[in-house]
Amino acid sequence: ASSVAAAQDINGPPTYGNFELSAGFMPDPQYADVLSGGQTDASYISGCRGHIATNPDVRIVYSAGGYPLTIWAEAQGDTTLVINAPDGRWYCDDDSGGNLNPMLRFANPMSGRYEVWVGTYGSTDNLPSRVWVSER
Repeated sequence: ASSVAAAQDINGPPTYGNFELSAGFMPDPQYADVLSGGQTDASYISGCRGHIATNPDVRIVYSAGGYPLTIWAEAQGDTTLVINAPDGRWYCDDDSGGNLNPMLRFANPMSGRYEVWVGTYGSTDNLPSRVWVSER
C-alpha cells in the first residue's frame, strides 16, 4: 500500500464499466474486458509499476461479507494492477497472478469502492486485457 496519487482521478467515470457486488455474488468470478495502459507512469505511486490511464478502468462497489476478495488481470503481455481501495490506500501488483499477470487479494475486504487500473509494464501501449473479480 502506498501514498495518495495526485494524477489518478478516483472519481472520474470508469472507462470500461462498473461492478456492483455483494458478498456471495453469482456468477463468481465476474469480469470486464479492458485495454491496459495509458500515459501515466504508475511508479510515482510508491511500489507501483506500469503505465496507466487517468480515469479508472473499472470501478467495483462491493458490500463485504465473510469472503476474501481477489482482483486480477490477464493479457497476452506484461500487465500491472493499481487499485485504490475504500480506505483510500493504494495497492499495486506486477506478477503475482503468474505468467506476467497481476493479482491482489484482500483477505478481509472493506465495503465500498475499489477503483481499478490495469497498467502495461514497460510501455504506454494498450493491451487487450480482462479484469476478474472473485470471492473464491
